Amino acid sequence: MKRWLLMLLLVNATAVAESFEYPLQPQPVATDTYVIEGKTEDFSKQNGGFIVNTGFIVTTAGVVVIDTGVSRRFGEQQRAVIEKLTGKKVVRVYITHHHPDHFLGNQTYTDVPIYALPATRDGIKAEGEMFSGNMYRMVGDWMRDTRVTPPTQDAKAGKETVGGHELEVIALQGHTAGDLVLFDHTTGVLFSGDLVFNNRAATTPHATLAMWLTTLDSLQALPFKTLVPGHGNVASDTAPIQQTRAYLQWLQTTLEDAAAHGLDMLEVMQTPIPADFQHVALVQHELRRSVSHLYPALEQAHLKPAKPAE
Repeated sequence: MKRWLLMLLLVNATAVAESFEYPLQPQPVATDTYVIEGKTEDFSKQNGGFIVNTGFIVTTAGVVVIDTGVSRRFGEQQRAVIEKLTGKKVVRVYITHHHPDHFLGNQTYTDVPIYALPATRDGIKAEGEMFSGNMYRMVGDWMRDTRVTPPTQDAKAGKETVGGHELEVIALQGHTAGDLVLFDHTTGVLFSGDLVFNNRAATTPHATLAMWLTTLDSLQALPFKTLVPGHGNVASDTAPIQQTRAYLQWLQTTLEDAAAHGLDMLEVMQTPIPADFQHVALVQHELRRSVSHLYPALEQAHLKPAKPAE
């Protein structure tokens, strides 16, 4: 009986351990450049929060990582896959912005410089613990032993050659107050972070839509050959930028018109999705979230002062 119980416990422990393995499959997108594409889903215990694209560039000086994922487990597994595939050590990390699926794997990389824009570092310090708590609630034990680890270095806009790759940090904003874009002039690969979504509805918890739309124009003007969005498939054209722009323009117009006509939040959340976006993953879900994020300020702006009592 004791032997049977011990075997059952071992089997259960093995099953649990195996269930926390992320399906990380680096795909080459250019010379020396790989992307690990996440699912176009919302956070869940089934996907462990693996909904984000991360990438890495193999240089003669070592590997440069772009975003570390959603948890300690993700960061550890990401680094193991990178070092096994390349036979090289990671020499630096860039964090594109302060949303949790992009930086909560940082504790795996405390032995190398982790670069981010100052606004991103500030956002992580201010909201990191809240993000981590929310992620525990949404994805459970995938987050076990994850600690908030802020970036250690301020990324500065401009070009720098790292191991034969001319990398340019571009400091932008719109999705958040600090959106880092990394452009590898050597290969033509543009890592846009969450400024660009591809066939996945954009998220807006820290968005400034007018600034975001202006930023997309700047991105589209860059001479890239390969575009790595924060979420969705890698592309070789500007279609994801155009789709993100069109969606944000529709969202902005919809919310402003609704506020001008005095609709309440529940009414706005029921807005029909245009045919152009009905195929986009999570579009109805993200519309509801965007109303909760953005609509109160628009309602306030359209309130008229009451007439003084006669």
